Amino acid sequence: MLKFSSVMLFIFSISCGPQKINKTDADIKVNRFYVSTYTNNDSKGIYEYGINSTGKLTKLGLAAEIENPSFLAKSVDQKYLLVVSETEDDSNGGGTISSFKIEKDKLTLLSTQESGGASPCFVAVDESGIVLTANYSSGTIGLLKLNKDGKLQGPLDVEKHTGQGTHARQTGPHAHSVWFVPEENLIVSVDLGTNDLWFSKIDKKTNKLIPEPNKKLAMKEASGPRHLAFHPTKKILYVLNEMAGSITRIDYDDNENFIVKESYSSLIEGADISANNSADIHISSDGRFLYASNRGPNNIGVFAITGSGDLQVVEHVSTKGDAPRNFSFSPGEKFLLVANQNSNNIISFKRNEESGKLTYADSISAPTPVCILF
Repeated sequence: MLKFSSVMLFIFSISCGPQKINKTDADIKVNRFYVSTYTNNDSKGIYEYGINSTGKLTKLGLAAEIENPSFLAKSVDQKYLLVVSETEDDSNGGGTISSFKIEKDKLTLLSTQESGGASPCFVAVDESGIVLTANYSSGTIGLLKLNKDGKLQGPLDVEKHTGQGTHARQTGPHAHSVWFVPEENLIVSVDLGTNDLWFSKIDKKTNKLIPEPNKKLAMKEASGPRHLAFHPTKKILYVLNEMAGSITRIDYDDNENFIVKESYSSLIEGADISANNSADIHISSDGRFLYASNRGPNNIGVFAITGSGDLQVVEHVSTKGDAPRNFSFSPGEKFLLVANQNSNNIISFKRNEESGKLTYADSISAPTPVCILF
């Protein structure tokens, strides 16, 4: 009987096939990302989170204690994290920028330097180690250098914007972001206060910012430009205007001529512009879809980019929170993650690569989240 039972058991196992094993959350790959936060409430600085292949979010812990880390950037080699601390005191040089070494489970502080002005709210770095900061309150752009050992040098130069717009928030310059123009020795800084895009070149021998003569683009009156995004294959950039709730398309050519084309609303038709402050903008790597966050209405506007570069509304999706300040694609762009600053939560959406549409995946608490960086 024992022999017969063993044979029967063997036959049964063949007929049923291999046993199915359910994966636990621990078995599913997790992509880690950093979240910077304002530290005027319960936050202590930069936190590390994770998202798995189903969109589930996990808090991994405090990565570094630092005051008001408002924006993050990684060095091109992914070894170092750059962080601006948004402080308003301009008496001692204003805000600061710090560099951290990225290690497996922690961030190690390497250096801290002045950012070149007050209230730094943006940082960018290129492959040569040039670091640029946008300082909101002082309306300045700072130029620093990231050395090979991960330590910062500078500020080596500071560019001061001048002028004002027509809105009550535009009584003086407010530099909000600064960008390297792809494949050009040219930078463009976005100033909400003067209502302009400013263009400069970098003299890498002297480490100086050289303003381009007569090269400044004005946005439509009272627009309040904040961030921009470059199309990955076309010579087009799109400017997100915070106060007007609009997206302005700008075409440019190999001779560095920039031409303002047209603007599109980032809001739902009929929305109250006065109740809105648009915040962030990104384009999918295939160049087919543009996304913009709108605080007030608290949604993400999804737009299809046509072959000519025009925008067509796909949908507007609630961020399930208050004040979606910054958002980011996950690696592979399967998910889009949103930082809701005032409601203290991060939302993950699954992204449909064919339609561009977003579907809610998960939510997790985060103390006053400002910036998300993978």
